[in-house]
Order: sequence, then C-alpha cells, then structure tokens
Amino acid sequence: MQIVSWVLSLAVIGIAAVVGYFVLATRRIAADAERMVPASGKFIAIDGNVVHYVEAGEGPPILFVHGLGGQLHHFRHTLFDELDGYRLVALDRPGSGYSKRAAQASGSLPEQARIIVAFIEKLGLKKPLLVGHSLGGAVALTVAIEHPEAISGIALLAPLTHMEGEVPPEFKGLYIRSPFKRWLMAHTLAVPAALKYAPQTLDFVFGPQKWPADYVIEGGGMVGLRPSHFYATATDTVAIEHDLARIEARYGGDKHAGRHPVRIGRSGARSYQAWIAHAGCNRRAGPGDS
Repeated sequence: MQIVSWVLSLAVIGIAAVVGYFVLATRRIAADAERMVPASGKFIAIDGNVVHYVEAGEGPPILFVHGLGGQLHHFRHTLFDELDGYRLVALDRPGSGYSKRAAQASGSLPEQARIIVAFIEKLGLKKPLLVGHSLGGAVALTVAIEHPEAISGIALLAPLTHMEGEVPPEFKGLYIRSPFKRWLMAHTLAVPAALKYAPQTLDFVFGPQKWPADYVIEGGGMVGLRPSHFYATATDTVAIEHDLARIEARYGGDKHAGRHPVRIGRSGARSYQAWIAHAGCNRRAGPGDS
C-alpha cells in the first residue's frame, strides 16, 4: 500500500507540475500580447459588459462588428484610413479583444444584438450602417431582424448566415460545451497551442492569400493569445447552435422584421473599401451583392 501511495503522490505532483507549467506559459504569453498590442480605444459599460471601441472621422456612421476570434483592429487597421466622410466605429464584441463579457452572459446572438443596439444608443449613432464580418455578420442579421429601427442597413463580409449540420473540423477545438472545461483550456493548453500553431491557423484563415506580414501587431493578431479571448471565442462557437437556425428561418419572411438594404461582399469582388463606401452612401439601395 505504501508503494501505491508513493506512486499516486508522484503522479499528482507530476500532473500539478505540468499544469503549473502551462498556466505560467499562458500568463507569460498573455502578458507579452498585452504589451505588444495594448488597448487603444475607449471603454463603455453596457448591462454588465465592458465594451472596448475605437472611432474616427465625421459624417454618417458606420459600425463594424468583427467575426469569431477577431477584434476591432481587423477593421481599424485595414479600412479606417480608406473611408473618408464617415464616422467610423469598431468595437471588440464582449469577451473578445479588450472587451469584457458579463459574468452570466451566454454569448447568444440575441444577447449580442441587444448589446450592439445599446452601444448604438449610448454613442448616439443615428441609424448606422452595420458592417458584420463572419460571425459578426450573424450578429448584424440578428440586429436587422430583431431591432430594425436601430440601423439603416447592413453590409455583410463573408458572413455566417446558415447553420451547418455539424461543427467543421477546423473549429472542433473551440466547441467546448462545458464552461469549466472551457475555462481550464483557456488558462492552460489553449494559448500555448495557439502560439505554436499560429502559422497554420493564419494560413487557413487567410488562404488562399498569404496572411499580411503586419497582421500580428498592426492587425491585432496577438490580442487573441489571451485566456479571456479564447474563452469568449469558444463560448461564441457553442452559442451559435442555439440561435442561428432560428434566426435563419426568419430571413426575408418575418412580417415583424424591418426591411433594410442588405449587401453581401464576396472574396474576389471589388475592394471592401470601395464597396463599403458605396453601401454607406447608397442606403436606399435594394438587396444585392457586389
């Protein structure tokens, strides 16, 4: 029995040592990420969430909502200098980037849509054009369906619009239904693994094009190497299955939903800069794509 006790003790010590190593590695990587890409905008409290955002310019408002695992630099770095004559606002969705998600929040699409609407009201944005990329496209669609009075139209960039039968292989590592397991992964294995496999991940995200050389810093890529960001991304991944099919069923057929201009951008179309500018100044245009 004494030998078994010693073996079990050594096993516990070994496991604790491994876990401790990954916890410290995660904290070091996260600290480096925050040093290299610090928060660069303002903060506003909304229903227990703290939203980080940046804005620039004057004129008709355009509000940008990033996708799964993204952050506001995806728009600030690539588009803000290219769009003149508009009030440009980009935010970190709650939990992503430097925004904080409320303790009991689920990350559901209706919940995120309500936060967007409250954000619009607090900043005094008068019926902005709402631009959504990827998962941000699903959030924008939810706003258009459930809060049509808040916006003038939506522009969708490679949006998530339909529920798939199963989680794509590339996203299965984010599909963690247990909040505790999500938290444990976020603070141990997820961040070191994300750093190790970053080149492969970026190849997948940007392919077939080569990912931009300045993406890691100027594009905010390093911000994703933080436990809170991984936890929020995994939470968003799980939440999709609870709402997207219901929202999808209301596309075009909900008599209670508003009617808004909808433009969908595809890869290989005109530059997003010119396309968004066109959508912003042509708010009475009918549905279509470019």
